Amino acid sequence: MLEIGQPFPDFTLTDQAGQPFSRSKLLGHWAVVYFYPKDNTAGCSLEAKDFTCLADQFKALKALVVGVSPDSVQSHVNFIAKQELGLTLLSDPEKTLLEPAGVWQLKKMCGREYYGVVRSTYLLDSKGLVKAVWAKVKAKGHAEAVLAKLRELKK
Repeated sequence: MLEIGQPFPDFTLTDQAGQPFSRSKLLGHWAVVYFYPKDNTAGCSLEAKDFTCLADQFKALKALVVGVSPDSVQSHVNFIAKQELGLTLLSDPEKTLLEPAGVWQLKKMCGREYYGVVRSTYLLDSKGLVKAVWAKVKAKGHAEAVLAKLRELKK
């Protein structure tokens, strides 16, 4: 995982509209970059809906909210339509950001080990530096906690 004060890794991924989205688009704004395991699963849907519900409040604080998963662009399109999301979602099937961000980790479930995304969030300042880190996030209430931290840091 990245630590507070570190620069967020450089990246270029594809968003749900099939357009390139790079780290440079985050600069000049505060940004929330949240990583989640899979589109249309219970926890990931809850988290995305919560960020969508709070989108106007993040926007009022001049903060961008971007979700990242290894799902395909088409999967993101379907997820956004099904869950009525108002977010930018980035596709990272090659793990070009997931790995440098430290969220692609060995996980265990039912005695089985596998690699996957550990639900995590980074709050970045306008220079692209990490200002807050949430690792192994529980989806419920997480978006509100990120918003509260953003408000605190922007005072």
